[in-house]
Amino acid sequence: MTMILAGDIGGTKIILALFDWEEKRVDPIREDTFWSADYSSLEDVIDEFLQETQEALAEGKEEGEEEGEATDVSSSSLEDSPLPPLPSITAACFGVPGPVVDNTCKTTNLPWMIEGEKLATHFQIPTVRLMNDLEATAHGILALRPDETESLNPSVTPRSSGTRALVAAGTGLGEAILFWTGDHYLVCPSEGGHTDFAPTSDLEIDLLRYLRTSYLHVSYERVLSGPGLHHIYQFLRDTKKNEPTWFAESLPTGDPAALIAEAAVTGKPDICTQAMDLFISVYGSEAANLALKTLARGGVYIGGGIAPKILPLLRQGRFMRAFTSKGRYKRLLNSLPVQVILNPQTGLLGAASVAARIGRGEVP
Repeated sequence: MTMILAGDIGGTKIILALFDWEEKRVDPIREDTFWSADYSSLEDVIDEFLQETQEALAEGKEEGEEEGEATDVSSSSLEDSPLPPLPSITAACFGVPGPVVDNTCKTTNLPWMIEGEKLATHFQIPTVRLMNDLEATAHGILALRPDETESLNPSVTPRSSGTRALVAAGTGLGEAILFWTGDHYLVCPSEGGHTDFAPTSDLEIDLLRYLRTSYLHVSYERVLSGPGLHHIYQFLRDTKKNEPTWFAESLPTGDPAALIAEAAVTGKPDICTQAMDLFISVYGSEAANLALKTLARGGVYIGGGIAPKILPLLRQGRFMRAFTSKGRYKRLLNSLPVQVILNPQTGLLGAASVAARIGRGEVP
């Protein structure tokens, strides 16, 4: 058994899973989700996950004994017996929300310092590898099945080779590149979401001016993220004065970005539709920027938690119009496959695939 531990560490939630993964993609033996804000460190989350896994193994063992022949072991002795040891974990890999330097990450949207070597020592795992969360998602793309993506330009045939670009809006904005060597892919992490926001219309210029009153540096993440969608909404509210009272009263009761997105999908109120239209236009434009910088002949992948939730709006064409509106390069961009990632656990899959390779003695 090649037991590995993998995790997708996000600013909002954390997914951890144990796999018996050797060569091909497999389902996890055990998986659980945790809210990031409830913990002070990744060690605390992993401790709880492994403790719960041991308890689950103990419960399974007791149930098996109850179903079998009677034994001389009393119920009280079962309760007092130690938990069964976990199978040895040969490797672990975690996608983390921030830049990784020397296997260490000071997370961008969490007040944590994560150190791979300390995790390895604490949990007695031979190798713990940290990678940027979008780097993990990029590895996960290589494990996706055909039905786990949807094309925004179905007339373009997906390719099995060629450099690919990944851009993903969620709690933040992440970007990564899968370079094609002619034989296999090499994944390159990026902090491209923190590059300068470049407006492409008068309305976007006004948005930039609005955001500059609050932020000295306005990055793409300030616009293309959950908080970014809320920023766009506030910009329209303050400049267009078209916020209905009933919707304004609902925003403090939940996640503003989620409420705005849900309202935009239904088409009411208008301010949410307008906010989402602007968000999608900027999203398409920045996806094309990354495609041009990498010459992504293998395709552009749209990840993160927002895209699947607004898929009906992405299908309507605004994204692709913004994507191809690059002057002389419209024809080139029209030829690139653009895929929305539907599997929310692509980052976890990527981390698991890397841990499995480490467990086999490979160094990805």
